Amino acid sequence: MAGQYEQKLAQLGITLDPVPTPVANYVPYAITGNLVFVAGQVCRSGGKVTHKGKLGGELKIEDGKAAARVCATNIIAVVKLATGGDLDRVVRCVSVRGFVSSVATFFDQPTVINGASDLFVEVFGDAGRHSRTAIGVAALPADCAVEVDAVFEIR
Repeated sequence: MAGQYEQKLAQLGITLDPVPTPVANYVPYAITGNLVFVAGQVCRSGGKVTHKGKLGGELKIEDGKAAARVCATNIIAVVKLATGGDLDRVVRCVSVRGFVSSVATFFDQPTVINGASDLFVEVFGDAGRHSRTAIGVAALPADCAVEVDAVFEIR
């Protein structure tokens, strides 16, 4: 039987992609003590970038929020891998950093990263509430609109 968080993902209609093999010199996550540090996840699903470009340019806030949600889904997949497939080991999401590819006059990075934050709360409830930083950047890998990393506490 699936655990509570797996059930919540199913209720939301979310299927987790397999965690891809890193293409550079890093690992998808690192565990120290009871913390899982998840490497930055871009808005890629099914092996393809879902949202390319810059916020405030060709992309609108809703596009960015959707991209951040994809990043958060990928983070959950990495956390599942880190916990040996048992998301119920998650105690809480501790911290989130969101990077938004945006034009110099775009100032709604926090609204964009709400796409990730909202998903963590939808899936993990109060355990999904976290501290957060939202940063505007000039460019991200593969022209992705958003990249998000996170820290989770596990038991």
